Amino acid sequence: MKKIFFVLALLFLVFIGFYFLYKEKHIPVLDTKRIDFQINEVKKLIKSDLKYNNRIAFFIDMKIPSGKNRFFVYDLKNNKILDQGLVAHGSGSETGIPGKLQFSNESNSLSTSLGKYSVGNHYNGKFGKAYKLYGLDKTNSNAFTRYIVFHYYFDVPYQEKDGYICNSFGCPMVNKKYFERIAKIIDNSDSDILMSIYY
Repeated sequence: MKKIFFVLALLFLVFIGFYFLYKEKHIPVLDTKRIDFQINEVKKLIKSDLKYNNRIAFFIDMKIPSGKNRFFVYDLKNNKILDQGLVAHGSGSETGIPGKLQFSNESNSLSTSLGKYSVGNHYNGKFGKAYKLYGLDKTNSNAFTRYIVFHYYFDVPYQEKDGYICNSFGCPMVNKKYFERIAKIIDNSDSDILMSIYY
């Protein structure tokens, strides 16, 4: 009986150890030097205009491969990540060199544009529910006229994978399940949420 108890206790400890090891490995660790700059820029903009949400912001790190989580919901008050998921970039941003991207603000470029965005109202388009995006920098000033929006697409995986995922026409495009979580945050916000796409 003691042997059985000992084996069960040992298995329980091994399980707990694997659980915490797995959990630690999958907590996203952002490049603090790069993300700190983005956070500070977003906070400056929020201070200058009270219409922006001062608690939540979205950050998309284009240095991270598209098969890995790189869309982050960030708590600006407590400085921590609340949620993360996969997000596609524009097909025009591909250079033919794995891991190297290019960006454009030009119409018909099919590229992702870097910069800060204000997430606007939702509408129902060809991809279902989507949110209008307003570019706030010179690098993304044409976002609205280019029809760059935040939307979901069924080919975007929900979980991380090796390699790369599908491309969009320039829009930040996520899995439907992940989109639904983000949509709740946007819809429940009394002020405009900022999204920063950086490289």
